[in-house]
Parts: sequence; C-alpha cells; structure tokens
Amino acid sequence: MGGQVVHARRGHRHSYQAIKTPLSPTSDPISVVHGLLELADFKTVYVADLDALMGHGSQARVIRSLTAAYPHLRFWVDCGLSGANFTCGQVVPVIGSESMTESALEKMPGNGRSWILSLDFCEGRLLGPVNILAADDLWPERIIVMNLSRVGSFDGPDLSGLARFILQYPGHHFVAAGGVRNERDLKDLQQVGVTEVLVASALHSGAIGPEVLSRFNP
Repeated sequence: MGGQVVHARRGHRHSYQAIKTPLSPTSDPISVVHGLLELADFKTVYVADLDALMGHGSQARVIRSLTAAYPHLRFWVDCGLSGANFTCGQVVPVIGSESMTESALEKMPGNGRSWILSLDFCEGRLLGPVNILAADDLWPERIIVMNLSRVGSFDGPDLSGLARFILQYPGHHFVAAGGVRNERDLKDLQQVGVTEVLVASALHSGAIGPEVLSRFNP
C-alpha cells in the first residue's frame, strides 16, 4: 500500500500501517523480501496490491521492481481482475472472489488454468458472488482459502473450514491463508490435507523461524 509493505490485520485495510519488522530496517518491499529470504529459501512470494483492490491506483511499478530484483522468485499477485493481464512470466495472477463479478469466471484465460483463485471470507461470509462456490468446474487447480478475519490475528487457522473444502472439492489444491501462529498450526494444516500456506505475521514476529521452516519448506 502506497509503495510500502503494511501489516495486515483482520482485513481492516484503512487502518493498515507500514510494517515494523526485525527482518528489515524499513518497510520497503525489496528490503522486506530480502529479510524473508534470510529465513528460508522461499520460491514464491505473495503480494497483494491493496491500492488496486481498494480502487486507489496501482502498485504495478513496485511489483515490476520486485520481479527485477528477484528474478529467481515467483510472485503470486492479487490486484483484482486487472491481474489477468500480467505478461511477466514470474507473476501468477491471483484473482480474489471479492473482485469477481457473476460472469468473471467464464471469461478467465485458459478456462481458469493459468491463474489462482482466492476465495475471500470475512466473518464467515464469502466476499463476492456466491455462485463461485457452485462453479468449481471453472476453478483453476490452485485455490487460496483466505480468511481475512484471521489475517494478522494469531487466532489460528480455520482448520474445520479448510477440511470441508478439501473433502468437497477433491480435484483442487488448497492453500491456507489467515491466522497461522506456529509450528503446531503448520502440522495441523498438514493433517487436514493442506500442502501450501501463506504466512506473514508469524515470520515477522519470530514465532516461525528458520528451524521450523527447514522442516516444512522444500
């Protein structure tokens, strides 16, 4: 947001502040990614362009600077429906249900196979058109289950909700997002069938450090 990495908490975007983290001396995105890579040899970094999602412009310049600074990384970028137009091979568009329209799924490129769908929930309610949940034949392979109410909360992930998705939609690969606190949460997510997790706050707080990551990050 505004060219800086911010600390996301419970989806209240208007109150997000520039991140303060021991991993970086500033909230500059390139510096913060450098700090994350000191923890582990991550292959993928998730980026939300909050300005684009809130209708306040775009952070495309920042995203281009990240891809140039880290050519070996893959970036999952959520910037709304416009993300489908990214041409950089390092960028995989993430399209959130909050940005979707009733007909958007049918218009996605490659019948939905070259992007990631984020099912965005807040306080138990899906953000976006509910018909998305009945159109799983148009979903891409990888699905993020984003629990905005738990982001930055340290409340723990929604294990039961994730387990239901995995059972109901066995043809898809689910990524957990929101609430991860520690190694125990990562183990619990593994047990319900989650193989990828978006983590931020627990990395910046030190609750999940290099030793733990070495046991989970391939």
